[in-house]
Amino acid sequence: MTRRLTATALIGIVTVAVSAIAIFVGGVDFWAVFAGFIPGRLSGVMDLPGALPAWVTPLSSALVHGGWVHLGVNMLMLAFAGSQVERLVGGPGLVFAYIIGAIVAALAQFIVDPSSPIPMIGASGAISALFGLYALFFGQPKQLTSNRRLNRSIHVAWLLVTWVVLQWMAGYLAGGQGVMLATPAHIGGFIAGLLLQKPLILWKYRKA
Repeated sequence: MTRRLTATALIGIVTVAVSAIAIFVGGVDFWAVFAGFIPGRLSGVMDLPGALPAWVTPLSSALVHGGWVHLGVNMLMLAFAGSQVERLVGGPGLVFAYIIGAIVAALAQFIVDPSSPIPMIGASGAISALFGLYALFFGQPKQLTSNRRLNRSIHVAWLLVTWVVLQWMAGYLAGGQGVMLATPAHIGGFIAGLLLQKPLILWKYRKA
């Protein structure tokens, strides 16, 4: 018997394939402009003839990375968080969370600087949503206070900070344009994941 390809693996394969093409064919700088999310395009202050439509780029930008380090870190995080979350919400739920995470991440980056000409690339915004889900599903907060809810909030905040720092380090090592300025996107994606937990669980077990 052959094992069915998981949604996590499928996302990873597609992302690695597109990122490899971007690195080897045309170069990351070209693909960052062609497929990256540029806030200035969405607000109408920039026009890039020949690039993908601006409304597509919140998703296409998640497929392009600034280099092998950036890609490798994100794919490791996708494999770790995605595989665990997929066991609970299923493949369709994981894909939905990933897409919503990418969109919310782009919107968060847009809200902070709507006229920015710098492309945002990488899957970290979408993966942030998976980390938000992971934090709620598998988080075991330390008993820092007598309030259980506060302890859980501290734990979630700690995971968010760790994730943002890790992405900043990956962006610094990769030196990819648009990678180092995506902190709002990471936070937005993470919050999206937190808000999606209950809806995804209700949908998954709607027939139970």
